[in-house]
Amino acid sequence: MDALKLWSLSSQPLKHLFRCTSSTTTTTLRRPYSNSYSSSSYSRVVLRCCSSTTTTTTTTNAGGRNRRVSTSSSTSDRDAVRAIRLKKVEELRSKGLEPYAYGWERTHTANQLQDIYKHLADGEESKSEKDAVSVAGRIVARRAFGKLAFLTLRDDSGTIQLYCEKERLANDQFDQLKALVDIGDIVGVSGSIKRTEKGELSVYVDSFAILTKSLLPLPDKYHGLTDVDKRYRQRYVDMIANPEVADVFRKRAKIVSEIRRAVESFGFIEVETPVLQGAAGGAEARPFVTYHNSLGRDLYLRIATELHLKRMLVGGFEKVYEIGRIFRNEGISTRHNPEFTTIEMYEAYSDYESMINMAEEIVTRCALAVHGNLTIDYQGVEIHLERPWRRETMHNLVKESTGIDFDEMGNDLKVAKEVTLENLGGDLDYKDKSSLEVCTSIGHLLNEVFEIVVEPKLLQPTFVLDYPIEISPLAKPHRRIAGLTERFELFICGRELANAFSELTDPTDQRGRLEEQVRQHNEKRAAAISKTESAEDKGKLNDESYEVTLDDDFLTALEYGMPPASGMASHAFNKLGQYQRCNCVPGA
Repeated sequence: MDALKLWSLSSQPLKHLFRCTSSTTTTTLRRPYSNSYSSSSYSRVVLRCCSSTTTTTTTTNAGGRNRRVSTSSSTSDRDAVRAIRLKKVEELRSKGLEPYAYGWERTHTANQLQDIYKHLADGEESKSEKDAVSVAGRIVARRAFGKLAFLTLRDDSGTIQLYCEKERLANDQFDQLKALVDIGDIVGVSGSIKRTEKGELSVYVDSFAILTKSLLPLPDKYHGLTDVDKRYRQRYVDMIANPEVADVFRKRAKIVSEIRRAVESFGFIEVETPVLQGAAGGAEARPFVTYHNSLGRDLYLRIATELHLKRMLVGGFEKVYEIGRIFRNEGISTRHNPEFTTIEMYEAYSDYESMINMAEEIVTRCALAVHGNLTIDYQGVEIHLERPWRRETMHNLVKESTGIDFDEMGNDLKVAKEVTLENLGGDLDYKDKSSLEVCTSIGHLLNEVFEIVVEPKLLQPTFVLDYPIEISPLAKPHRRIAGLTERFELFICGRELANAFSELTDPTDQRGRLEEQVRQHNEKRAAAISKTESAEDKGKLNDESYEVTLDDDFLTALEYGMPPASGMASHAFNKLGQYQRCNCVPGA
């Protein structure tokens, strides 16, 4: 209907209506949301007023070869459709009908009807009074044939067909339905239940009402919303066009709920710690800076919850956790987002071995809650979550994958770099070689080799144990091996799922490590500043360099005494159902 009215109402040139994909003489007309094509020729005239995104269609000639044709809807098409629908809003109100309702009394969801009436045979109708139903949802498809119309209604649970017959609807409702109801509108309908001769369970409509009139057209039915940038910026459109996306959100909600149940079953208490902080601590990351007008000072959005949770242990709590938002003003990728959710937990009088058991418990419980079993297919790889999981040291995993034994290197960094580049040089790109060459210690070099070579291979659940002290400033020194810490990271599918320590409680040692970390960072920052020559270079530096300060209050808290403890953090479930990767950065 929109397309036909657009033909008569729009004063724009015909190019706003049609997109010609070829100059050949044989053409076909494709109607939006149509299910058929009338020719197998190479070319067609495509009528586009149902999408505001660039799409690609595939045409097939008589010989069966495919040809990809790119089509694009202009802004003027979208505006023209909006103008038509605004006229429909006016028309509804002129008839005394409110296009933006206050509510709707519904008896069932679509999925409930599909389940309750699955016994109905083809062509059978349930006519008893108890079978009178009322549903509401968004129209995502429609077809009209003379005195019949079929619409597909989608709600939060699923879809169901609406069977609309002119003789059954009172007054001029059928004509209103054909003229005023568009794909994207949210409607409420009442009627009985019928299964069509073709086996489609349907609400046999007695009456309907437009609850919300949609002004903008939905993305093309055949291609959905395929623009990646728009999918992340306009998640609401993405969920309409790609309903399977909502399933990811639901799974994430189940995971978060199951994490809470699992952790609290072990006696942990959920707490909330400050988001605005005087010093950004607990991780090495560039913070977002804001200004507090009343205090007259800069504050930072937290980059971790760790240091404030440890203050809770100092204050007497023995098992605490927090699920909270974290903000890091850094790059964007499929694995990194400036705003994300973490869970961190701390348990007094335990070490990192207890957190290994906790990690296994949480992940297996979440897998059972979401999938119902412990064998999961991830991108064609079968992941086995049955316990216990593999446990191996970082040193042994690097030796296993590369043949390099860092235990034999001693503290000779130069020799270690030569051996590493000799063994791996042929397989490394320029960026990886540069990362190895700038390492400032054996521990940093070991970790860099692990991240480049080993990490992507850890598909099955693996606890990587005993990290170098240089890269673990908040972890307790290993009780048996000098230069290492009691720390593990959990990897599944080549990605880190958890990071845990036996927590450092010695305030003097902690101060020394943090001061050294600050010193090294600021030395790099100063060296980078000294190398900048142009204003353009300085502008780039400001985006990449930041000043690090100590959280002196945390160090003061440690001096009051924190009990022996273990801690673990994870942001893995953040990958599921992230509402927006970044709503303010182009290309995010």
